[in-house]
Amino acid sequence: MAIDYRQIEQLIYREARLADENAYDEWLAMWADDALYWVPANLDDPDPSRHISTIYDDRGHLEQRIKRLKSGMAHAQAPVSRMRRIVSNIEILERPDGIVEAQSNFVLGELRRGHQDVFIGRTIHRLRPDGAGGYRIAEKKVLLLNNDGFIDNLTFLI
Repeated sequence: MAIDYRQIEQLIYREARLADENAYDEWLAMWADDALYWVPANLDDPDPSRHISTIYDDRGHLEQRIKRLKSGMAHAQAPVSRMRRIVSNIEILERPDGIVEAQSNFVLGELRRGHQDVFIGRTIHRLRPDGAGGYRIAEKKVLLLNNDGFIDNLTFLI
């Protein structure tokens, strides 16, 4: 299957928009059943079995995270963060195993209770063909620029 670069770019832009708009069900539908959502702490590529991570969720944990965010019981998200991110520098690579790896940079502005935070980083999406001409997110790894510093509130989808 030849890579449709525009299709991959649109998937990355759509995933970012859905996260920004708290469109949780649509966002989760983009993920594979065996997906991994990883935000390393302190290093960009630590061994997650030996080092702490800011987020290290499989599909089940993602579903629990979404359920909590939708329940109104996620007090750290009351009120819900207003977010917008800019995604750029998308680079796409097909691996020998058929997975498409797309790396991009982002700047995310988050506003909650009159306080604005800015997050900067690089995202690595590993995308698996879904058999219907599209892709599902098999893995999303978010490398925050300040992952070795204090991060106040990361209870939203980054």
